[in-house]
Amino acid sequence: MSRVKEFDVDEACDAALALFRRQGYEATSVSDLVTHLGVAKASLYATFGTKHDFYVTALKRYAERTDTRVLAELSKPGSGVAAVRRLLDGYVADILGEDGPIGCFVVNAAIELLPRDPAVARIVERSWDTLEVALTMALERAKAQDELPAGSDPATLARFLLTVLQGLRVLGKGTDAASRLHAAVSQAMRVLIRD
Repeated sequence: MSRVKEFDVDEACDAALALFRRQGYEATSVSDLVTHLGVAKASLYATFGTKHDFYVTALKRYAERTDTRVLAELSKPGSGVAAVRRLLDGYVADILGEDGPIGCFVVNAAIELLPRDPAVARIVERSWDTLEVALTMALERAKAQDELPAGSDPATLARFLLTVLQGLRVLGKGTDAASRLHAAVSQAMRVLIRD
């Protein structure tokens, strides 16, 4: 008969996600995880494997949740440009909110571990691909609604916006974040809006 887990696996994964997101991979020790989660080291290893395995599990969970929210936001009916604007404004609000300086776990992972960690790179690239495809679909809708400037290519604009969005996450860690982020969003919208 198998032994019953002494802790809630989902709660432990969420707690580890928060710790890894705040401290990063290298700065988080197994002892930190044991202390933060209140779970014995042997139980962590038995459930999640190595610290790296646990990090990858937490990152995957974060990316899936974030990607689901982004897809839902960009696929709402109505104006494609308005959907993109809501997404940009939502990023800025998140960044300037209480957890802002912690940053996006996907971006933090990319900065800390790419390109040397293939498992993390796959999750990061998949998340970026998802965001780019969702942006492309919203911009295709905007093009069909005659909202974009003549000759606009939704795929190219989506890649530009992907870069802007990830840049917002990085700049959000700085001290003069608000003015930089608002200026970047305003400029990005000027690129999108039909004259």
